[in-house]
Amino acid sequence: MCKTKMATQAAQPISATTAQRAHHHHRAQPNSSPPPSSSSSLPPSRTQRSNPPESTRSQKQPHRPTTSEASSSTSSAAGYSSGSSYKFSSGTSISSRTSLTSLRETLPENPNIYDFKEICVATNNFLAKRYSSSSSTPSWRCDLRGKDVIVFQRKFWRKIEMPELQERFSVICRSHHSSIIKLLGASISGDHIYLVYEFINGANLADCLRNPRNPDFTVLSTWLSRIQIATDLAHGLDYIHNQTGLSINFVHNHIKSSSIIVTEPYFNSRICHFGTAQLCGEIDENDNRKQSKPRNEISEITEPDLSRSNSRKTQFQGVMGYMAPEYQISGVATQETDVYAFGVVMLELLSGDEPLKYRFDKSERVFVKSSVIESATAAVDGGRVRTWIDKRLKDSFPEDVADKLIRLGLDCTKKVV
Repeated sequence: MCKTKMATQAAQPISATTAQRAHHHHRAQPNSSPPPSSSSSLPPSRTQRSNPPESTRSQKQPHRPTTSEASSSTSSAAGYSSGSSYKFSSGTSISSRTSLTSLRETLPENPNIYDFKEICVATNNFLAKRYSSSSSTPSWRCDLRGKDVIVFQRKFWRKIEMPELQERFSVICRSHHSSIIKLLGASISGDHIYLVYEFINGANLADCLRNPRNPDFTVLSTWLSRIQIATDLAHGLDYIHNQTGLSINFVHNHIKSSSIIVTEPYFNSRICHFGTAQLCGEIDENDNRKQSKPRNEISEITEPDLSRSNSRKTQFQGVMGYMAPEYQISGVATQETDVYAFGVVMLELLSGDEPLKYRFDKSERVFVKSSVIESATAAVDGGRVRTWIDKRLKDSFPEDVADKLIRLGLDCTKKVV
């Protein structure tokens, strides 16, 4: 089973519990409707949910458009603007307008190709104050075509022909998930590509976990807040790897705590930089096709190809602590290296520690490196899970669940043979 799907399934009990509570709450409500027909092929609970009483349907449920209405609104959603001639009929309720508006806002938009002059004007010729971020990539928050966006400046790692770049760009902009920050458009100038993402008001996970000014404080002081972040991250990565339904074998290649935005009030998490690896040439599709062979397929074992001109650059593209050993050797990013980074983030989320730490040994007078993977392994083997978990949670967590999540994170960091 794919490790990403394992991570998603590990997070499912929370959503399942929520659904079960909702189901019991539904059964506890008085129901004036007649019992479901015995000819129905659905279970009673599903029949009750799909056929609510007339009074409840008219009072609490928003208007649901018919198939023809949904198709017409979907086909016109991409081109809808404030100047559209679309009119609501006099019989359309306010709840219907709200539901249609929210549906339209969640639909993927057509990709925007920005003129480089637009980027220059929006960023004041790149003299505007850079957006404060732990990422070393230059970025600016600005207003572009009436939207609050953030612009990232990245360099092409290898030459990509324009037709191939346009195809990748179109495919990536069609992807949409609630746990992924949307790519709105791009602009190209020389050896650089400027990627425009929607701006999400929040803080990255690294800053939420570690505050240099107050190490004893964190906004993620509850167990549920940590689990919510892990759940959203698992669903987002599973979508990138398995659920896009597109022809590209997506690899994120930038999974780390500083690339995950946490939003209030429910501490949902969203993944940044989706599509960056494909558009900047960090991912070689030929390498990914080689890595995407079935695991049970017998093939000849060959030495890793290090003869590529950009292999040295690619090899050190990642961040120390999140790079899988095989990625450091071959320089080839795969979905497995994404899963490795996901496992590190999971352990980081549970412990609150950095992926790598250095302490000065006074006796040897040298700096000693320790990783969160090593400390987690020692905690599991020694039965010290409760003392290893972030002390700022104040022991308010189920130890058996914490033990399973630590083991899950460690499993993600093990090399697949």
